[in-house]
Amino acid sequence: MNIPFLSLKDVTALHGTEINEAVSRVVNSGWYLQGKENETFEQNYADYIGTQYCVGVGNGLDALIWIYRAFIELGIMRPGDEVIVPANTFIASVLAITENGLTPVFVEPRPDTLEIDDEQIEKVITPLTKSILLVHLYGRCAYTERIGGLCEKYGLRLVEDNAQAHGCRYGDRRTGSIGYAAGHSFYPGKNLGALGDGGAVTTNDKRLADTIRALANYGSSRKYVFRYAGRNSRLDEIQAVVLDVKLRHLDEDNARRQQIAAYYYEHISNPLITLPQRLPDENNVYHLFPILVADGKRDALCDYLRQNGVGTQCHYPIPPHKQECYKQYSRLSLPVTERLAAEELSLPISPAMALSEAAMVVDALSGF
Repeated sequence: MNIPFLSLKDVTALHGTEINEAVSRVVNSGWYLQGKENETFEQNYADYIGTQYCVGVGNGLDALIWIYRAFIELGIMRPGDEVIVPANTFIASVLAITENGLTPVFVEPRPDTLEIDDEQIEKVITPLTKSILLVHLYGRCAYTERIGGLCEKYGLRLVEDNAQAHGCRYGDRRTGSIGYAAGHSFYPGKNLGALGDGGAVTTNDKRLADTIRALANYGSSRKYVFRYAGRNSRLDEIQAVVLDVKLRHLDEDNARRQQIAAYYYEHISNPLITLPQRLPDENNVYHLFPILVADGKRDALCDYLRQNGVGTQCHYPIPPHKQECYKQYSRLSLPVTERLAAEELSLPISPAMALSEAAMVVDALSGF
């Protein structure tokens, strides 16, 4: 048995003919940056997410950085302002805040949903709080009506980190259209993944979109005229056309992930393993399938599965506040986050995975 955690080759092969044809079209066109393929993808992705504007950028981290940088350039925020962020997240969410001279304020997750605990948010709001950065971690919708109400009550900008939740919904809205703006990552392993780095910002605010587009183009909206001291962070034509092909199949690919996840929920049975609260499929696109392993046996289970041909990964074994680059936050008391970091293990899940492979994973878990 050999079940990799994720085979990007197999995922790409699902739509390989279309991707190869599209890439060849771009290569033969002679136009590789800021052309019609980028425009087409931006429009199609904005339509899919449900926003008026989409701006393609270099990667998901940049997408979040540019949102907050644009807030500062537009006078909405200033360095030193506070942004509430979940304590358990990939470090990019926090880097986007500190890169702009803003202050992250960490809030613990709920241990059953693994998402930010909306009951803990209001306790940390101060006069300096200007935004909540909501992370749809693992592909699970993190938005709640309470969070929306707090943003309205305190005048906070809700920004979504939608890097892991392409296609996820909350009611009749897709994640990425719920907040004021959203950052998206198209890293190859994502549900909507490019063949290299890529990202995007979605929003309904034209002024914000125009500012972000200029910031990511050296600070220029007109050639050789620079309003901002920007950087180079643009989505290239090849990645745009690959993403446009895969976007057409995103819902069916997510449905396959949901089938694998349903099998896991219905068949995993081991007293050492706890599964996160099961959400309706519309609220979870299963970028990852995390489990929690008790009694300090996470690493032992990881080794056992590897020996039995099953690939896994730990997300994220060192939380941001315990990283050396953020040592100023190392003394924070965040016990739920730290427990999840010690217990989380992600199982294989992808649109290229067969139910028979999921059954093998379950059998291996049962033998531990």
